[in-house]
Amino acid sequence: MGRALAEAFPICAETFAEADRALGEPLSRLCFEGPEDQLRLTENTQPAILTVSIAAYRLLESRGFTPAYAAGHSLGEYSAHVAAGTIAFADAVQIVRRRGRYMQEAVPVGRGAMAAVLGLDADAVARACQEASDGDIVSPANLNAPGQVVIAGSAEAVARASARAKEAGAKRVVPLPVSAPFHCALMKPAEERLAPELRALATSAPRLPVVANIDAAPKRDAASAIEALVRQVSSPVRWEEVVRRLASEGVHAYVEVGPGTVLGGLVRKIHREATVVSVEGPDTLDLVASLFS
Repeated sequence: MGRALAEAFPICAETFAEADRALGEPLSRLCFEGPEDQLRLTENTQPAILTVSIAAYRLLESRGFTPAYAAGHSLGEYSAHVAAGTIAFADAVQIVRRRGRYMQEAVPVGRGAMAAVLGLDADAVARACQEASDGDIVSPANLNAPGQVVIAGSAEAVARASARAKEAGAKRVVPLPVSAPFHCALMKPAEERLAPELRALATSAPRLPVVANIDAAPKRDAASAIEALVRQVSSPVRWEEVVRRLASEGVHAYVEVGPGTVLGGLVRKIHREATVVSVEGPDTLDLVASLFS
């Protein structure tokens, strides 16, 4: 992923080179060539996605496209803060690698799980989790869009909550192939390890507001931005609220940067009148230009 951008544009190639220098290893080769099983390890996935996202963002910025707001889903909030100038890219690459490692180490492989609940409203999903917990941890982790809520927790509790959600009327419940149960209370050990490192980063006031996952509030100063990133580790991602807040602020055009087009699809479900373009390769640049022409 990101290879076409790096081959076509020097500013993107330099972004990958900067990530390699920051980590002291060839992340770029892993992004471009794999192997996929190594790329899917969360301590590799997180800096890789961040780097592809910032490569695309820097390309757009070099062409004169400047956002009024930024936001990102989970890891993407770090990309948003790099774009806003809150955190230096090299620092972000290093800390998201540790974030991935800490999240993976918080729960042994196989002990946690996540599942997407489709066709059931968020309140009903939360009730299903509460009724199925039986002393274990399971809770909404990603409130992605109307009728799409991801739950996370111990594997047994997620299985019980999945069954309860189906009984409550969910159209489908899809287990997710993840390495850890992100954005739930089981991630508290990772949050506690990451917090002092986040707070020790050199930061600047964001050049533009970054709407945070934890409360859908625009963060306009570095201190509140960092605290939002700290709390985000074990708190649910309120993506539907984030997009609704952006819409309420007058945002009508969204440019998704990085690998994949998942967020663009979610935005369309939440803000149906919006124009959305996803940029993950050179062939999508003209779409961004036409969006703002």
